[in-house]
Amino acid sequence: MAAIGGALLALSGCGDDSGRYSGAYGFAGGFGRTVDGYGAPAVMPREEAECRRKLKRMKVQYTDVAPIHDGPSCGIEWPVQLTRLPGKVAVEPAATLTCQMALATAVWAKEELNPSARWRFFSGVEKIRNGSSYRCTRIGGRGKWSAHASGNALDVMEIVLKNGKSIDVTKPGFFSFRQKGLLNAVREDACPYFTTVLGPGYDKAHGDHFHFDLMSRKNGYRVCK
Repeated sequence: MAAIGGALLALSGCGDDSGRYSGAYGFAGGFGRTVDGYGAPAVMPREEAECRRKLKRMKVQYTDVAPIHDGPSCGIEWPVQLTRLPGKVAVEPAATLTCQMALATAVWAKEELNPSARWRFFSGVEKIRNGSSYRCTRIGGRGKWSAHASGNALDVMEIVLKNGKSIDVTKPGFFSFRQKGLLNAVREDACPYFTTVLGPGYDKAHGDHFHFDLMSRKNGYRVCK
């Protein structure tokens, strides 16, 4: 947790003078995109460009994908498809997220997940299994719009270590001390990086996965349960 200050600073991003990437979609080799209907190239916002530079510095693998517009409450203007986190941790299947959510996940994996696994199992993390990323859905199916609907949420179903051990995030057995220690650390140590951390035991809807998101709340309130 000593690196939290630096990690959160990395998440802030101050942008640069231009905010421009090459290509018609705002980045090299991207999709065609216009802002005025006459072929004028869109300009990627500074914070988006800076976010991508941070991902590259952390050796995160991602692909820029076309904008997602699924109605007034669902979509991502500048989505990325996340495939690999720092430490060569694969994300399977690839997660479609905002760049800011991808960056928060990358910093958490580097600063907390990998060190926790090495300390308890003497092994790094090979991959995490993505249960859900972008999805046009409401909380509980009927409440307000979920952070998944804006690409600011990721569900983690399973953690696979480089030694081949698979860690299901559902409640471990009574004598699974190392597994319980890792899962408790995942729940607690993720809180500074995300505004919402929900895990097995919180409710039935989260019985088989960890839910991380960047939902904005009044006064910076966070939920960690």
